[in-house]
Amino acid sequence: MTDTPPRNPLFLERRSYRRRRIADAGRLLPVAGLFLFLVPVLWRPETGGPAGTAASGVYLFAVWFGLIAGGALLSRALVRPEDPPPAIRPPEAPQEPRR
Repeated sequence: MTDTPPRNPLFLERRSYRRRRIADAGRLLPVAGLFLFLVPVLWRPETGGPAGTAASGVYLFAVWFGLIAGGALLSRALVRPEDPPPAIRPPEAPQEPRR
């Protein structure tokens, strides 16, 4: 056995943690879109005939619009600056000695 000091829990700033989770959601959005686009393939009407194309078309356009809106919201959240830039002060001019 080795004596190792207990490690402190990892602390992540709230802003950077949130920014990473938003980026993860952006990476997951295409996968969710693929799954949602394939849902109409699973639809089977009770009569055994082909599924209605009108309902499938409306569903696909609704999912498409939802993906666009979700991507726009995620990108807007990622574009926000994390911290305001620090105020930059101009260097002070050297003062002439008083006589």
